[in-house]
Amino acid sequence: MSSKGTFNNKLSRRVFVYIFLCSAFLSVCSTIIQLYVDFEDGVSALDERFNNVELSFNQSISTSLWDFNEPLVEQQIGGIQRLPDIRHVKITTSFGKIYEVGNVISNPEKVEHYSIKFEGNTIGTMVISADYQDIYQDIKQKAGFIITSEFIKIFMVAFCTFYIVHWLITKHLYRITLYSKELSGQNLDVPLTLENRKQETDELDELVDAINGMRLSLKTDIFKLEDAENALINLNADLEIKVYERTAKLAESNQQLQQSLNELTLAKDQLVQSEKMASLGQLVAGVAHEVNTPLGICVTSVSALKEKISELNDALIEEKLTKKQLTSILSLFVEYEQIIERSLNKAVDLIRGFKSVAVEQHTDPKININLAQHVSDVVNTVKTLFKQKNYAIKISVDPGLNLVTFPSAWNQILTNFLTNSHLHGFEDRTDGVISIDFQVDDENLVLVYQDDGKGINTDVKDKIFDPFVTTKRGLGGSGLGMNIVYNLVNTKLGGTIKVLEIEHGCCFVVKVPLILEQEVQAKKKGIPNLKVIP
Repeated sequence: MSSKGTFNNKLSRRVFVYIFLCSAFLSVCSTIIQLYVDFEDGVSALDERFNNVELSFNQSISTSLWDFNEPLVEQQIGGIQRLPDIRHVKITTSFGKIYEVGNVISNPEKVEHYSIKFEGNTIGTMVISADYQDIYQDIKQKAGFIITSEFIKIFMVAFCTFYIVHWLITKHLYRITLYSKELSGQNLDVPLTLENRKQETDELDELVDAINGMRLSLKTDIFKLEDAENALINLNADLEIKVYERTAKLAESNQQLQQSLNELTLAKDQLVQSEKMASLGQLVAGVAHEVNTPLGICVTSVSALKEKISELNDALIEEKLTKKQLTSILSLFVEYEQIIERSLNKAVDLIRGFKSVAVEQHTDPKININLAQHVSDVVNTVKTLFKQKNYAIKISVDPGLNLVTFPSAWNQILTNFLTNSHLHGFEDRTDGVISIDFQVDDENLVLVYQDDGKGINTDVKDKIFDPFVTTKRGLGGSGLGMNIVYNLVNTKLGGTIKVLEIEHGCCFVVKVPLILEQEVQAKKKGIPNLKVIP
């Protein structure tokens, strides 16, 4: 660290400038005050000279004027004019005689008029004019000397003060600054020391001790950080091993969970399929029972018809046939024919409706259907399950509404609704009212299904659409019926289903997008965005 570098640092220059400016300001102030005092002294001295003129020259001048001694008068007023700061003296006698010496000034700073008396009589007037030029000149000389000496003194004091501050403070601060800049983790063992220091300690020594203490603390902290970093590296290595092990275990657990999920999904699908097959089996049993009745009537009628035919044949062979007998037998033939025809038509209707429902339970096409006819077939088929009950089923569907949809989905939805009303809503009852209302709302088909049964238990209402939720656990209920309905509505039909709060019974609202037959035909013909609302 060179002395030149230290001598030229910014702090030293600022200290020198501040000391110089402060000293200069104080010197200028003191000089101004001193010059003002000298000016006031000069003015006081001028006033004193005017007083001396009145006391010293007035009597002698009056005597000279009374004796008409003009040379002496001129000599006397000349002596007055030669006094400092007096520029002009003028005497005017009572006889009009004027004695004048000096230069007339236009704007004198001081003018005095004195009466000249001799033995009590006024014989003239003396006017003395003066200015401050001599006072100003003296002040200028003094100011130049004072300012020059003061600035020399100020410079010397500032330089000495600057050198003392530099020697005692700034060079040590510069040393501390360089040490702080060079301080790093590699040279923490080198302490900070100051050169040419006395035995007595001061603030700089305390600052050095504080920096050395900070250096030692930093060294200790670095050692601690290194130990902590090494411990962290070891911990990270252990954590990586544990993470790898737990990841492997988690992957194995996930694989087992996935396998279990696949097995549960397969079991659920099997249960759903079993539920569908059970529903279809119930329909088969009900339809078979219903078909047996008209077919039994047909068999009985055919047997009776065969007997009458044999009786008619025997009468013809034996030639005993009478007109009355023939008329009676023909009337019976007509009656049997009507009975057989009605029974067969009833059987045909049952089998047609069951065929439509059963086939669509296993096939899954998206086709165009007449909604009213399809709903009627489903309801007529399902009614075979509860023919001993006296339920009033009200169907409200536009007979001319044709749409493209999945018939099997509507089969399952209506079948599950009707079955739940029969098993749960009308439990221990033989009568009830069921309402099936299909409406067209903008671009949606809305089904409102409602019965006046005992309603849905509050314990299961919020989770009615969850799988395996049933109030007849262990009594034949699987809890999959409404879950199947929910999946069909949301996944297959792309709609929504919700339960409405009503006073008696239960009410479901199903809303699905509506695709009409006219739209399909329009798309086939290349007409885009055609919407036909019936």
